[in-house]
Amino acid sequence: MLNATAREKSTPEDRGLRLVDDVSVRGAKNREKFGDIIGHSGKMQEIFTLVEKVADSDSTVIINGESGTGKGLIARAIHKNSDRKDNPFITINCGAIPENLLESELFGHVRGAFTGATSSKPGKFELANKGTIFLDEIGDMSANLQVKILRVLEEREFEQVGGSKTIKADARVIAATHRDLEKLVREGAFREDLFYRINVIPVEIPPLRERKSDILPLIAHFLKEFNLRNGKDVHGVTNDAMTVIKGHAWPGNVRELKNMVERLVVLKGEGDIDPLDLPEKLRRESGHSALPSMEISEDGINLNTAVTEFEKALILESLQKTNWVKNQAAKLLRLNRTTLVEKIKRHHLQPS
Repeated sequence: MLNATAREKSTPEDRGLRLVDDVSVRGAKNREKFGDIIGHSGKMQEIFTLVEKVADSDSTVIINGESGTGKGLIARAIHKNSDRKDNPFITINCGAIPENLLESELFGHVRGAFTGATSSKPGKFELANKGTIFLDEIGDMSANLQVKILRVLEEREFEQVGGSKTIKADARVIAATHRDLEKLVREGAFREDLFYRINVIPVEIPPLRERKSDILPLIAHFLKEFNLRNGKDVHGVTNDAMTVIKGHAWPGNVRELKNMVERLVVLKGEGDIDPLDLPEKLRRESGHSALPSMEISEDGINLNTAVTEFEKALILESLQKTNWVKNQAAKLLRLNRTTLVEKIKRHHLQPS
């Protein structure tokens, strides 16, 4: 980790996450408008501008993006910046609810509509009256329900399951999917008329691998969140660790990064995150040696810290090679098992 003298001469990017408070907010256009959405990259700034432009309209929005990119956060930001912000924001995951229950969840049902319907129940469209309904993973919706959603969008009305009374729908619709809807249309798996009806204002959220400049502020934001939640004091990431992190493709996007930071905060507890703290998968991908670099900079090096880190790295490497069988690891290091156990506790080492 860079020392104080080096930090004065370096840029915020070089300093890793030393300036956590600054990094977590720097570049955000308006935290009141966009809440927990962290995006300093050009692509995310374009999305923020688009959100501001479309928020006050009632036009249907379709948010496209891989799983974990934050489609729900964008939908909520649109609602929060709209004229409907003081009314409900209702979310329903169309891919997580069985088809036979989804219709009732969307439109409600009357008493006796089906077995177990002992009382009438309003649906999400009714609950979202004068507000916004967010149809997450709309690409997973059945053909039968696609027809009914199309009717709501075009006629602004619906009936409850088992009911005959027509109910007016006054809710703005925002949809999202991780699937290629145009491809599904060509394959006959998604209605073409519904596609064009929801594709009024498309919002494309780029995957994290295409906006690597957002990784640093995202980590800073998550460190603050999980330190506070868990009573920990992990305040930085070394430059070597950041190199490994940025080399990862992040197939799970922001959600994957968030989960990793939470785990690191809980396991590390305090201090700076270094490459040895990262998941083994990331270290393997980067080809990063388990042994830390001992290069002496112009500002010098703390010998005691370097020796401690080197010892920690050797112990961790021996444990990994022996699948954490301490007797075998002690033999590799030519130590007594009790001595090794004491050092493991001192360095707070745990299996990945």
